[in-house]
Amino acid sequence: MWNILRDLLRYNWEFAAGAILLGAVIIVAALSFISPYPPLDVYVAPPDMPPSSEHWLGTNSRGQDVFWQLTVAVRNTLLFGVVVAVISRLISLAVGLFAGYMGGSVDRMLMSVNDTFIVLPIFPILVLFYFVMRDQMSWALLALVAACLGWSYDARLIRSVALSLKTREFTTQSAFCGMNAAEIVTREHLPYVMPIVFTTTMNNMNWSIGLEVTLSVLGFTDVNTPTIGGMIYWANQHAALVSGIWWWIAAPVALVIVVFVSLFLLSLSMNEYIDPRSRLARMGSG
Repeated sequence: MWNILRDLLRYNWEFAAGAILLGAVIIVAALSFISPYPPLDVYVAPPDMPPSSEHWLGTNSRGQDVFWQLTVAVRNTLLFGVVVAVISRLISLAVGLFAGYMGGSVDRMLMSVNDTFIVLPIFPILVLFYFVMRDQMSWALLALVAACLGWSYDARLIRSVALSLKTREFTTQSAFCGMNAAEIVTREHLPYVMPIVFTTTMNNMNWSIGLEVTLSVLGFTDVNTPTIGGMIYWANQHAALVSGIWWWIAAPVALVIVVFVSLFLLSLSMNEYIDPRSRLARMGSG
C-alpha cells in the first residue's frame, strides 16, 4: 500500500494536489486543540465584527470567533466522515469478501440483504430517525446510523473482485494448505481489494460529509455540536447574508468545498491507478 501511495505522489498530480489540500484541512482541524475559546461558549468576542488582524475571519452574531469555531467544526465534520467510512468499510468488506468467496446460499443470502439496503431511501430514513430520536440525537448516533446505511454499493463492488479471486490458483492452494475461509479472505484476498477500499473510502467520506452538512443545515441533527453544517445552520437562523455578515457563511462553505475537492481528487487518482493502462501511461510520461 505504501508503494502505491509513493507512486501516486510521484506520477499523479491529482493525487498530490488532493493530498496537499486535505493536509491543509487537517492542519486547520488540528488547530482546534489550541483554540483560546471553548467551542460551545457564546458571546466570548464582540459580535458581528468583520475580518481583522485580531479576528482573522471575523466574528458571528453569537459572539464567537469564526476562525476558531471553524477549526472545531471542520474537525468534527472530518471525524464524522472518518467514523462513517471506517464502520461502513468494515461491513462492506465482510459482506463482499465472504459473499464472493463462499458463493452458493451464503452469497445469495448476503446479496439479498445487500440489495435491500441499496433500495432504501437513506435521506428520508435519517430525517424520520431524527424525529423519532430527537431527544437522544447525537453526533455519534447519527454517524452509526449513516454507516449502517452506506455500505451496500461498495460491498457489491468488493464481491465482484472476490469472485474473480476465488478462481485464482493461489486461492486453491491456500485451501489445500488448510486455511479456513476467514484466513483466506483476510490474508490472501484483502490485499487485492485495498486500492478499491481506498477509493470507496474517499467517496464514502464525501457522501457522509455531504449528508451531515445537509442534515445540519436543515436542523435535523444536534446543531449544538460544532460542525460545518451547524455553522451554516446558525448563520441562516441569524439571517447572516441579509445582515451583511457574509464571512459567517463564506468561511465554512469555502472550507467544505476544499474538503470535497480534495477527497474527489484522491478518489479520482486511485481509480486511474487501478486501471493498468492508465497507470502505465501516466508513469511512462512521468
